Amino acid sequence: MDLETLLSYEWSLMGPEFIIVIASVILTLLDLFLPKKFNRRMLGWFAFVAVLAAIVSLLGLLDNQVGSILHDTFRLDSFAKAFKLLLLVGSALVLLLAIDYEPKEGLTEYRGEFFYLFLTGLLGAMIMSSSGDLITLFVGLELLSISSYILAGLRKKNLKSNESAMKYVINGSISTAITLFGMSYLYGITGSTNLNEMSGMLRTLTDPQYTYLLGLAFFMIFVGLAFKLASVPFHMWAPDVYEGAPTPVTAFLSVVSKIAGFVILIRIMVSIFSSIPVGDGTIPMLFDLQDFIGFLAAVTMILGNVVALRQRNIKRLFAYSSIAHAGYILVAFTAMSYVMFDSIWFYMLAYVFMNLGAFAIIQLITEKEGSEDIGHFAGLYRRSPILAVTMAVFILSLAGIPGTAGFIGKLNIFLGALMVSPSHYVLASIMIATTVVSYFYYFGIMTQMFFRPAAEETKLKLPAGTNAVIIICAVATILLGVMPQLAFDFLQTNFNQFMDFMG
Repeated sequence: MDLETLLSYEWSLMGPEFIIVIASVILTLLDLFLPKKFNRRMLGWFAFVAVLAAIVSLLGLLDNQVGSILHDTFRLDSFAKAFKLLLLVGSALVLLLAIDYEPKEGLTEYRGEFFYLFLTGLLGAMIMSSSGDLITLFVGLELLSISSYILAGLRKKNLKSNESAMKYVINGSISTAITLFGMSYLYGITGSTNLNEMSGMLRTLTDPQYTYLLGLAFFMIFVGLAFKLASVPFHMWAPDVYEGAPTPVTAFLSVVSKIAGFVILIRIMVSIFSSIPVGDGTIPMLFDLQDFIGFLAAVTMILGNVVALRQRNIKRLFAYSSIAHAGYILVAFTAMSYVMFDSIWFYMLAYVFMNLGAFAIIQLITEKEGSEDIGHFAGLYRRSPILAVTMAVFILSLAGIPGTAGFIGKLNIFLGALMVSPSHYVLASIMIATTVVSYFYYFGIMTQMFFRPAAEETKLKLPAGTNAVIIICAVATILLGVMPQLAFDFLQTNFNQFMDFMG
């Protein structure tokens, strides 16, 4: 590639990515050369400003038409913009938690590592959002995965952290191998890795032998990507990793990594498998295999909510809660209604605020008590009424109680499952039943906070960053529950119902 061709590309489309890349390189060099006594929290503020700059850069690109560079391997369409915005907002909130994070075993010497690894993981998720090619999708997936593996084991002298990182790496490697094997079938049949080119070629295939191989590719890719979603069958890593990882890393995995998982799932599945005709040639393979996706959604919802009932560790409880929420979003993906993109985007937006707000309070309590037992939430209302009320808001939203963002998110998914033909009555019923089951463990936390006596009456101090996260998340959770049209109007105005997704 000559210099003239290189300069001809519209590099401004990658503005947010360039900001994150430059920031991560600078942070790496600063952490390497700054003296050990230097307070690494300043690096966190630098990373936070970089993420804010990337948000501003992305907002400046909202009015742009669909653009692609590097032979259509990087696409900036409505889907990419919408989900990058979620990734960046979630990352900014996690960074505020990380700056205030101060566990009893200390993380001073590793704090710098966290910030630049965090940015590289975010970069991988952003690359996946804009990928128009299997190779760049896989590069983004691995960049996120490898960064996440290291972050999960950042507490190097903590045995639980070591164990969780090892389990994460092993499970992640297996799921990656399965995903890559499925992708190899797609490349072998089409001779291309570009999603649009593959989609065009696959529309013309009628040989049943190809259909059989493409079915195998579908199952392997879907099962492999289930790892990133923390959905069945690759859900078993989540409880151990959530418990062993530092709390900001747990928050990162529960929000940013999960959004990235759904991004790559939708990119591959909708772009490719909705183009493959099966049967008499009128039904796409993706619709023909809805029962399989629906089965995984149902099992994920049931397992996540039922196993959460027996948890005493607050981070393990939220791990199973996260598994259950992956199942709820898979219901929207199963239904494939015309509001699927809107429903998933809104649910993810609500999940960012209600989950990160809850993790901010979990971080405060677990740091103060030195333990993650749910019993330490006892009497929180007496120690800090504001914290107890805001935690109640986040729990009510996670449970899907009316008046919160979580309720609107679940309602959209529920209606989406019923508005298609044939309607998914069984899946919608399981969603309602498992939501009711979730009330038992969510309200168990509220019982501890409001009706159990506190072991001590000392007041809790709120660091500035954590306080900001709690306020922002509480306001957003209530606002999106009372006036959800704010988010949907923003979607309609800027993303045009994702009509440009397929090229």
